[in-house]
Amino acid sequence: MRIAIGGDHAGFEMKRDLAGYLAQGGHEVTDLGTHSTAPVDYPDLAEAVAQAIRNGQADRGVLVCGSGAGASVAACKFPGVRAAVCHDAYTARQAVEHDDLNILCLGARVIGPALARTLIDAFLAATFSGEERHMARLAKIDAIESRYSRDA
Repeated sequence: MRIAIGGDHAGFEMKRDLAGYLAQGGHEVTDLGTHSTAPVDYPDLAEAVAQAIRNGQADRGVLVCGSGAGASVAACKFPGVRAAVCHDAYTARQAVEHDDLNILCLGARVIGPALARTLIDAFLAATFSGEERHMARLAKIDAIESRYSRDA
């Protein structure tokens, strides 16, 4: 699978570890930064990963910041992006199966590397169910996005 990964300075170490883990697992990884612990703004990395999803460069994305919350908020501003903070495997799996999650957000100051790998595995192993009830809910989300889009 093609994975775009990014993280701010707080998520740098975890992002670097996860990029290696993903590559070892046979995934094509595009590391969009940051590449050090020097302070950067998480919205910039969220934009890079969201754009990789939107333009078809990546199938799924991973964002890592201190809590995961800021990256999730920023990524969800992009049409077609469904990003969520997940700190348990159930949510990482079900968010894909029911909500067609395409960006997993993690908090490097909240979880450790072993749990992060477990969450990545659950996120990537899951597929969207395509069930009618989930499709209907996503259509409602798309309609909300369209109603409030500046491009509309």
